[in-house]
Amino acid sequence: MPGLSPKLPVAKDPTDGFALTKTYNEMIKQNLMNLVLTSPGERMMDIKFGVGIRDFLFEQNTLETKFAIEQKINDQVSTYMPFIAVEGVEFPDVESHQLNKLHIVIRYFIVPTGTLDALSFAIDLV
Repeated sequence: MPGLSPKLPVAKDPTDGFALTKTYNEMIKQNLMNLVLTSPGERMMDIKFGVGIRDFLFEQNTLETKFAIEQKINDQVSTYMPFIAVEGVEFPDVESHQLNKLHIVIRYFIVPTGTLDALSFAIDLV
């Protein structure tokens, strides 16, 4: 089956030569992750692209910081991925041995396919 885009991180695949995303939902999730992890100024030709989530790693764990992260995600998604609607951004409670991580869950609706999905990840402070 042909793929839509390279799967990141790039890895060899015996069938396609290298791993590919096979569905639109998988490709959109990968693109959303790239949008969140990219810092503004990192992408050539578009210095405003990216949430820059790592910029928030050493901020205080307050409602204001969480609101700023949510607002930045919503702004970037509406600009660069207008075909999805962010349903919510959550910051799950962490266990004591994971206090040095930022946990985020982004729930979103993919308008063209009419499906709900979620992107969940944690970023280490190290």
